[in-house]
Amino acid sequence: MTAKLPNNTGGTMTRFSCIIRYNLNFFEVSIPAPASSKRNKRLLIIVACSVLCLLMSVSAVWLFSHRLGKRIDETEEEDLFDDEAMADEFRKGTGPKRFRYNELANATGNFADSGKLGEGGFGSVYKGFFKDINLDVAIKRVSKSSKQGRKEYISEVRIISRLRHRNLVQLIGWCHGGGELLLVYELMPKGSLDTHLYNKEDILTWSVRHQIVLGIGSALLYLHQDWEQCVLHRDIKPSNVMLDASFSAKLGDFGLARLVDHCHGSHTTELAGTMGYMDPDCMVTGRASAESDIYSFGVVLLEVACGRRPVVVLLDGTVVHLAQRVSELNDQGRALDAADLRLKGEFDIQEMERVIAVGLWCTRHAPSLRPSIRQAVNVLRFEAPLPILPARGPLPVG
Repeated sequence: MTAKLPNNTGGTMTRFSCIIRYNLNFFEVSIPAPASSKRNKRLLIIVACSVLCLLMSVSAVWLFSHRLGKRIDETEEEDLFDDEAMADEFRKGTGPKRFRYNELANATGNFADSGKLGEGGFGSVYKGFFKDINLDVAIKRVSKSSKQGRKEYISEVRIISRLRHRNLVQLIGWCHGGGELLLVYELMPKGSLDTHLYNKEDILTWSVRHQIVLGIGSALLYLHQDWEQCVLHRDIKPSNVMLDASFSAKLGDFGLARLVDHCHGSHTTELAGTMGYMDPDCMVTGRASAESDIYSFGVVLLEVACGRRPVVVLLDGTVVHLAQRVSELNDQGRALDAADLRLKGEFDIQEMERVIAVGLWCTRHAPSLRPSIRQAVNVLRFEAPLPILPARGPLPVG
């Protein structure tokens, strides 16, 4: 645009030039563009839109994945109850309730050390008190850093919350929020069986021990045969047997428990349990079963009768399993010699004979030679004759 205009139009010229530049730089409509330029421009717009859509898609996928990953972590804590049966149980109001964290913190004095009842591998247990309902409770606080503790928490809530039996520790409630996993149980005033069984000052009488044995058997009968599914506890031992104010036994700690159908009866899993109480066959095959629980139950029976730990160190330093030592005495016709010496012979002979005999029966090395829990309980209750136990060879320590 080099056309000259009269000088008296200089002001008009200046304004005209600004308008042209404005149009060229911003609207680009004053001067027609070549056809090829329009095609390039359309192609550029198409490419730009495509890149923009791609970026938006990638961002959306990343955001979804991030939220999904976070949600997966949260659902293990927040949405544990996909099981309809348990959800129905909660809605009926007969099952455990969900507590807020602040409620449990207040009940325990903010989890004060002075109220700590004990400490396990995956967390601590505190005594708590709910003023509004005048109720003492035991609150298990699962360790935040324990992945296994997290699994046990989920297992306990999913399984024990659905069980109802007088010889099972009652789960009152649960809480998962703020990074905390907490379980609320009825308080068992007398603590666990092992603390009494090995108390040197206050010896458990035989009548109390026999009552405890029958209580554990009743709990297992319910778990294995009388509930809708077979519940494999997988960690039966004195420290998981709790005692109420009258020394009635209640089986607790279902963190390792698994459900199986009655027709199947076994569960393939990672090795779980406590040395001395673990079924040697389970240690080899990796298959937990009702027979595995029976083995552990048998060890506990012998422990209660003999007042000895599962692994025994003889005077010559030899280490043998309690079941093996008692079996040797039984083969010699001296089964009663295995009875806890601290009882000083103050026990019912027939009851002691049956507890020892059933203990040996349950700890037979071959699972097929062990009784069902109903058979074992029937003998303990004097509803069936004593089993005939052939001599056994060396028993692997489980």
